[in-house]
Amino acid sequence: MPDSLFRAPAWLLGLVSALCLSGCAVQGAPSFVVAGAFFPAWMACAAIGFAAAAGARGIFVATGLAGVLPLQFFVCGAIGVLAALGCSLVWFGR
Repeated sequence: MPDSLFRAPAWLLGLVSALCLSGCAVQGAPSFVVAGAFFPAWMACAAIGFAAAAGARGIFVATGLAGVLPLQFFVCGAIGVLAALGCSLVWFGR
C-alpha cells in the first residue's frame, strides 16, 4: 500500500489538535492552599470517595448485607466513585 493513503495534510493535523485543546481553560486546575502549598482538589475528592466506600463497607457489615450482597468490592467502589464525583460537582461545579 502506498504511504500517501495514511498521511494527513498538515493543516488537518493542526485543526484536529486545535479542536482537541479547545476545552482547556486559562483558569487552571482547581486547587486550594494547605500549609502554604497548593493542594490539588482531586486528591481531596478522592479521599472523600475512599472514605465513602469504606463507610459503605462498614454499613454493609453492620447490617448483615455483606453476606447476601454479591460483588461487594465493585458495589463499594461504585459508591466511592459516586461520592467523589458528586463532591467534585458540588464543590467545584465541574
